[in-house]
Amino acid sequence: MNIYVGNLPYSVSEEDLRAAFADFGEVSSANVIMDRMSGQSKGFGFVEMPNDSEAEEAINALNESAFNGRNIKVNQARPRNERSGGGGRPRY
Repeated sequence: MNIYVGNLPYSVSEEDLRAAFADFGEVSSANVIMDRMSGQSKGFGFVEMPNDSEAEEAINALNESAFNGRNIKVNQARPRNERSGGGGRPRY
């Protein structure tokens, strides 16, 4: 399962993210999304866990929990076309 992790402190590394989720099971990958121009974290990332029940347990335990001083948002990642909002002005 692909898991979205938001509201991350900008200082969090991929290793930190992996370690937090590894408490709940196997972690295939952990990625903190970085700004291409500045090289700084954008404050969110993704964790891939192959076992769905372990992933659900991690989501339930970590969502809204304190992580390095910030309450993180954790939920199952949705494909880009299923996300809501963020539109800007319509194009005609």
